Formats: sequence, structure tokens, C-alpha cells
Amino acid sequence: MKPRFTALALSLLLAGACLHSGAADTAKYTLREHYTKYEFRIPMRDGVRLFTTVYVPKDASKPYPFLIQRTPYSAGVQSGGELHYGVDFYPEHIGPSEEFEKSGYIFVKQDVRGRYMSEGKWQEMTPHVKAVRAKGEGNESEDMHDTVDWLLKNVANNNGKVGILGISYPGFYTSASIIDSHPAIKAASPQAPVTDLFMNDDSYHGGAFMLAANFDFYSAFVEAENPTPLPKTWDRFDYGTADGYDFFLRQLTLPNIIGTLTPRQRALLQPTIEHNTYDEFWKIRNIAPHLKNIKAAVLTVGGWYDAEDLQGPLTTYASVKRNNPGIYSGLVMGPWVHGGWARGDGKSLGYVQFDAKTGEYFRGNILYPFFEQHLKGVTNKNMSEVYAFETGSNVWRNYAAWPPKPAQTRTLFLGPDGTLSWKQPATGAAYDEYVSDPRKPVPYIAYPATGVPREYMTSDQRFASTRPDVLTYSSEVLEEDVTFAGPVKPKLFVSTTGTDADWVVKLIDVYPPEYPAGDDKERHGGDEPKPSLTMAGYQQLVRGDPLRGKFRNGFENPQPFTPGKVEPLTYSMSDINHTFRRGHRIMVQIQSSWFPLVDLNPQTFVDIAKAKPEDFQKATQRVYHAPSMYSGIEVQVMPAVR
Repeated sequence: MKPRFTALALSLLLAGACLHSGAADTAKYTLREHYTKYEFRIPMRDGVRLFTTVYVPKDASKPYPFLIQRTPYSAGVQSGGELHYGVDFYPEHIGPSEEFEKSGYIFVKQDVRGRYMSEGKWQEMTPHVKAVRAKGEGNESEDMHDTVDWLLKNVANNNGKVGILGISYPGFYTSASIIDSHPAIKAASPQAPVTDLFMNDDSYHGGAFMLAANFDFYSAFVEAENPTPLPKTWDRFDYGTADGYDFFLRQLTLPNIIGTLTPRQRALLQPTIEHNTYDEFWKIRNIAPHLKNIKAAVLTVGGWYDAEDLQGPLTTYASVKRNNPGIYSGLVMGPWVHGGWARGDGKSLGYVQFDAKTGEYFRGNILYPFFEQHLKGVTNKNMSEVYAFETGSNVWRNYAAWPPKPAQTRTLFLGPDGTLSWKQPATGAAYDEYVSDPRKPVPYIAYPATGVPREYMTSDQRFASTRPDVLTYSSEVLEEDVTFAGPVKPKLFVSTTGTDADWVVKLIDVYPPEYPAGDDKERHGGDEPKPSLTMAGYQQLVRGDPLRGKFRNGFENPQPFTPGKVEPLTYSMSDINHTFRRGHRIMVQIQSSWFPLVDLNPQTFVDIAKAKPEDFQKATQRVYHAPSMYSGIEVQVMPAVR
């Protein structure tokens, strides 16, 4: 269903350290010295037992709250290159940061039902409501309720309060576990929570399949017998090349691509590809409508540059707030990749700088005080509802809600000769056009890679702006800062000579031709190595998202285009909080492929999961900017800061 974690983050999860800041000097502090580890098999109401590890402070001079993580990635410990269970194996760290460990919590990590050493039947994105449950299937809120009940009664020296948190798939389990929540659960932090896989979450964006990430994840994340003997390993797919673009293009069709996997590897990926409309398969896995009767304070966390679960936190925050009046529903959005707030300093991404250690700030000044307040009663007078890092200007903003109420809706209009303006064009050509060839698709990065490099969401777009199958529109040089805060909505008038087409819109920050030089290693932030480049004229991707044209009137009933017919096309991209600085330009690029981030559209109206090579056809795409057919990008503009 989704690429729920990068390979690095997965290894950290297995090591039991995915939530740790990495700031500790282990010579001065060790988990084993201060905590005793226990292992339990906690019975659920249907008799299924869930494997649970518990780390209890050795200092018994005061009671402690529980802090729980429920995971499909193992409650075991990575040691010597293998995964181990047993009370003698300790991770380097178990808390979100060393502050938590030194302050004192009873840390709990649990294999969810049907994974690793837990019994029962595992379900992908466990449906909260299901007409018929097979033997061994459960419900996450019920499993959490039973777990909390057992822990309160069987683990000594607890203070009767429970917190829960998790990133990515464990973020989903955090959300699902607090529905109809146990009264002892006082605080929860779903972070990058998988929420609605089809709606701009992991599996699909705008109805287009997120190919590279899903393929990379599901070739390793597979169902397994449980409880099973150990060790277990993650077998990464061997592409046979360093160039994912070349690998996928040689396969061309989704049947050919999935055919490169073993039956075990494709068992979870196959349904994701076959269910390519918003059908019941996806609807029952959408947790957002069920986030009700939550008694805990909730702090939802996400990253502006999360390639996997950017929309999930925004949807979760809004749903919790709407359905649970009277509780605290907070949101944190920082300049981070998937889970980046938990493991790095958050100072940069690729070549783009944020001028501060945002990850450290979050862990020490937002996350830690949140749990201390709600689980230990430590007063936190500075708790805002929304903490949003404003990229471009690189400052934290506090808001009373998201999107910010002061933001005003405005439209940037596409014009002739590649212009972009707040005014509708008065003269000039009625449209721009390009030929889209699915056998020569536009790449999403300018260098070879497999999987999805984390920095692609801020990467330089100059390589794309020179292609004949990419339309580029640019504003004049900005005379003052302009801040967008909230959703970005392309509103286009288009036509195609085919019967289907993808429309990929990218919002870009163009740096000035004169820009201060800096150290490339510092600028790169230790991410994947790439050739040095100048930031002068850099075209930074701020947000990009596709719409599969057949879904222009809804995601349940795809409809073909009539060749040559002009039609309106409107969709929502994920939110941003970005300032385009004085001296910069705002740019919009439009194209019909973004490969292999997004799977290829054959540009003929077919079931893409069953498409054949002959279905893939060239098409001429037009974008209009004439009277009564003005195309533009609707944005939310904040009042100028004086």
C-alpha cells in the first residue's frame, strides 16, 4: 500500500532508535544502566497475544507514565547485522530523544497483530470498521485498549497515564489506537501518519500511481508467517542498474514492471496497482473519518518535504480537530523529509538551507514539553495550536489554526510568452502546447537513482525548464516578499489529442542570478552525493503534484477526454508555507509525465494496470490562457510582514 519509510529509516526502526535525536554521548549514558527490559505476550479480548517489550526505569523513587510505540517493523533490536528478541538485547536508545530517557518514562514497543512475534492476522492499514473479520483479525483501537489495561495492572510503579507516538506506519497505528480511546491515554503524537492512501498519500497522488516509492517499498515489505523464529532480514530489490528511470522505462507497462518481482514480493503491491480508482478497497482503509471519541491531547507532526506522507498529517490534524471538540489538536509542520525531525538536525535538505537546526528545536522545544505536560503535569505555557516552519524566510510561525485565517485567496495567471502574473492576460496567443511522448518521459530528477532520493522535493528544476515537453511560466522579479500559506490549486483549461493525459504542475522558487556562494558540503547537508552546482539561478521545487486527467470529475468514475475538446481541470496539491523572497521569481512548470516518480500514462483511455505496449501513444497537450479560458494557480497569500 505504501512506501512507509526509507531504507535508512527502516533500519533505524529495526534498531529501536528511529525516534532518537542522535545527540547523546553514549560513554556518559547507556540505556542498560538506567532501564530494565522485560518482554511480555499481552492477551487481547479474542485470545490473540501481542509481543510487547517494556523498558522500566531502575529508579523506583517515583511513578512514571507509559510511552508506547506500536509497529509493524519489529519490537526487536538490531545487533550485529541481525534482528534479535530477548531481554539481554538493548537498543542504543528507546525514547524520542535522550531527554525523555533521562526524565523517566516506561517505554513500550509492541509488534502489532500478525507481525513478527505477535500472534493473529495482520491487515494492511487495518480497517476500523469491517463487515466480517476473519479469524485472528483485530481492530487497532481495541488492541490498544486491551494493551493499556494490561500494562496498568501488571507493570509496577506507573502513574496511570499513557502516551503513544509513532512515525509513518507506526503513525497510522498511533491514530488508529486512540479512536474511542482508553481514558488513561492522555497524549498522542501521530507523526507522518499514513491516513488515506489514495488521496495524495503514499500510493496515489491525483489518481496517478506513485511508482518508484511503492515498488521500492513493497519489494521488501512482505507478509510473513508469525510468530516466527529469528533473525529476519529485509531483502532489497536488485534493480541491476543505478538508474531507476532506465529500469522502469525498459519495462514500460505495469504488468511488465510487477513481473520482475517474485510472487511473495508482489502480493501486497498487486492490489495497490489493480485498485486504481477510489473504490471500497481504499475507502475502508481511510482512517480519517473514524478519528472520533478521542480523549487525549493530540500533536500531529509532518514535513513539508515528506515524499511519502505529506498530506497525512494535514488530514489527520483537521479530522481530529473537527470530530473532537474540547481536546487539544495541534499540528507541527517543519522543513523535513519523511521522519527527518526524529533523526537529524534539520538544517538543510539537498542544496537548500534552513539556517537552523529545526529537528533539534522540535524535539527539545515542542515534542518533549508536550508529553511532559500531559503525562507529568509539567506546565507548558507556550503550547500553540500550529507550529509551521516558513521556508524561504526560514522562520517558525505560530498560528491559531491551519490554514492560517489571515491568508487570502489569489490567483497567479499563466500568460503568453511564458509570463506569470496576478493579472489576467489581455493579449497574446490563446494557448501553449507541447508533444508528450510516454516513451521519452520527463524525469523527476536530473541524475540516476533508484528508489526516491529524499532531496527531490527541493531539487533544481533547470534541467526540466529546457525540455520542449515542459511549459514554463515565470513572474517578474519580486519587489517584496510574498508568502503562500495553505493549499495550492491549479485551475487549468486544457485539451489533448489523446483520450487520457496526466497534468503535472510544479511551483518553483527561482533564485536571483547573483546569490552568495557557500560551502557545497555544508549546503548539501550530507544527503546523497551529487555534483556541485551554483545556487545562482537555482530553480527550487516548492511543490509539485500530478492529476491523472481521467479523474478530473472525480476519483471513482474515470472519464476519457474527447480529443481536441477544451475542458476545465482543477485539483488540490499539498499545502505549503513558503516565502518567495524579494529579488526571486515565482515559476510554474507544466508537463505530462514525471517519471518514474509517477507511473506512465499511456495517453489512451485504458485500465493502466493492464495496459499493453501499443497503448502508449504520443499526444499534443494544450494549456489555454484566453478570455473565458484563463488558466492559473490559486494560492493563499499572507499579509505582508512589515
